[in-house]
Amino acid sequence: MVLDSPGRPLREAELPDPEPGRGQVRVRVEACAICRTDLHVFDGELPEPKLPLVLGHQIVGVVDEVGDGAGVEPGSRIGIPWLGWTDGECRFCRSGRENLCDHARFTGYQLDGGYAEAAVADARFCFRVPEDYSSLRAAPLLCAGLIGYRALRLAGDAQRLGLYGFGASAHVIAQVARWQGRRVFAFTREGDSEGQEFARSLGAEWVGASGEAPPELLDAAIIFAPVGGLVPVALRALEKGGVVVCAGIHMSDIPSFPYELLWEERAVRSVANLTRQDGEEFLQLAPRVPVETYVEPFPLAEANEALERLRAGRIRGAAVLSIARPGS
Repeated sequence: MVLDSPGRPLREAELPDPEPGRGQVRVRVEACAICRTDLHVFDGELPEPKLPLVLGHQIVGVVDEVGDGAGVEPGSRIGIPWLGWTDGECRFCRSGRENLCDHARFTGYQLDGGYAEAAVADARFCFRVPEDYSSLRAAPLLCAGLIGYRALRLAGDAQRLGLYGFGASAHVIAQVARWQGRRVFAFTREGDSEGQEFARSLGAEWVGASGEAPPELLDAAIIFAPVGGLVPVALRALEKGGVVVCAGIHMSDIPSFPYELLWEERAVRSVANLTRQDGEEFLQLAPRVPVETYVEPFPLAEANEALERLRAGRIRGAAVLSIARPGS
């Protein structure tokens, strides 16, 4: 499913199988979860995507061809995440911050992704997928899980944790937070009774609309919804010394707010991409919790419908493209 230009529906196309170069692998895609970042690329909110482009960066599949030097066995099941390549040489890479690499390239944005039957990736940036998960249920771990995990780490040791926007990432991270012994407060769209009940079922001790004040102050809040107006809302709900973590790659403008909301050593920070260390740590952790992913599967040809369902907030858990190859 090909994006020819932002804002136009994805086009179903027959493309030749991509050939892996040195250090790369080709994967027969079995599942690709849909991320809100895919919508930001689709809508043109992220600048200068590769065009035409195959979206998708939460990919699980089986290696069927290996380029020289890739070091991966054919038949291995692997995951392909958002971070697709870094230069390894800039000051960020050399200081353990490859997520901020000056020349990083990203899957489903500058590199073709997983809304397809086959994808090519740099083997160094792929992950082993936990055996405990089917490909369909593993796919959301590759971004909803990984970015959520990085956001949770940046929230520090917060015991009272607010999650704003209870979608794919929050439904994973709520489980991790509860396993760690944290208290979870979930915020959803006003009137989203189904989403609120979903949050309660995953251990949230309090659930309310995004504009509501929680019953007690929070030690940290993670904002998964791409709504800048939630930053001052979350700051108002914070205890002294608390942090608001903005977990999305794109967010609407943050409105002005009085300094008193930030005073007393409150902080606002963003999450940018992920490191391979994040991925390795989280994918070892997920089966220990164990994290259960809730998915709504769609066939590849219905990728446009899945994106619109996500836009409308009508997905419980994560939307995942289930890729059936001809004859399978």
